[in-house]
Order: sequence, then structure tokens, then C-alpha cells
Amino acid sequence: MATNTVGVPRQQGRPPRRPEDEPEATPRGLAWLLLLTGAAGVLASWVITLDKFLLLEDPDFKPACSLNPVVSCGSVMKSEQAAVFGFPNPMLGLVAFGAVVCVGAGLLAGARYRDWFWLGLNAGMVFGVGFCSWLMVQSLYEINALCLWCCLTWAATLLMFWAVTAFTIRTGVLPAPGPVRAFFTDFGWAPPALHLGVIGMLILTRWWEFWTS
Repeated sequence: MATNTVGVPRQQGRPPRRPEDEPEATPRGLAWLLLLTGAAGVLASWVITLDKFLLLEDPDFKPACSLNPVVSCGSVMKSEQAAVFGFPNPMLGLVAFGAVVCVGAGLLAGARYRDWFWLGLNAGMVFGVGFCSWLMVQSLYEINALCLWCCLTWAATLLMFWAVTAFTIRTGVLPAPGPVRAFFTDFGWAPPALHLGVIGMLILTRWWEFWTS
């Protein structure tokens, strides 16, 4: 039986794995970000789900985050947009954010995922950030109320979306021109900061008279 350089038996017919064949190590920062944002999403989804069921039992129930005419979680939860797929939206969040927590925990434990997995995760987050953007527009301009827990899910979703997108572009999993890869390598923090800033400005200007009165 063949042995390797340190005298340990090696299986015949299988060449030794070279260092360049190993998947690239995932930054621990990304793993922690996925774990924390996923946990924040699970928490928000859980609270909204519980309040939704309480509202179904008692239409006069007032969620704790209904603070004033603008910050009114109850108004959002009672809207048609709160159950787009025929069941409360946060139930979908419990599953999706729970999956993100598992991905982050796996990375911290040393898991290495294939390119197809990262592309699938990225595609799922494209749907997530698109869905949250639609809900945000509905909340601001149709429902005319804000839910603080919903805002937490918006922030968590866009942060994880931009983090995964930056990672897949930097590592070449998602094909992109050299300048784009260089931008996400040096300024990966800029897109999520701009995205959050735009949402903040929309919320501020939508109810400017209320905030300043």
C-alpha cells in the first residue's frame, strides 16, 4: 500500500488532494452576519406571527409595537398585504430566516458549500429583498403605517442579501467584470449602507410633518 510523505497509508487509485482543490474558506464575518441577521429575522417573524394569531382571536387586540397612527403594527397585520400567499407572511419568514441561521451556523462550524449552493442562496435572497421592497412600498404608500418588526426584517434581509452578493462576486462564483469585483472587494459596505439610507429617507419624507410636529 502506498504511503504519503509522513508514512500514513493512502488509498490506491485516489490521488492526494492538493491545497488548490480545497474550497475557499468563507470569511467568519459573513458567517456571523448570516447567523445574526437570520436570528433577528426569526425573532421578528415569531413576534409578528404570535400577534397575528392574537388579532385573529380578538380583533380589538393591540400589538405592543402599535405606538401611534404611523407606527401601527396592528394596521399592517390586518392588511391584505400581510398574507400575500394565503397565510401570514411571517410564517414564510420563520422558514426562510431559519434556513439562513443554519447556513451561518454551518459556516462557523467549518462547512464549505459548493458554487451551486451559493448561487441558489443568492437567488433566494434576490426574491427576499424584492419581496421586502414590495412590502415596504405597500406599507408606506398603501397601508400608510409602519411595523417596527417588519422594518427589522427589511434591514436583516437587505444586509444578508448584499453580504452574500458581495461574497459570490468577490470569489468569482457569480461572474462579474474585474472592476465590479474590485468594487465589492474594497467597498462591499457601500451598497447596504446606501440601501438602508434610501429606506430611511423614504420613511422620513413620507411622514415628514408627523415626525417634525
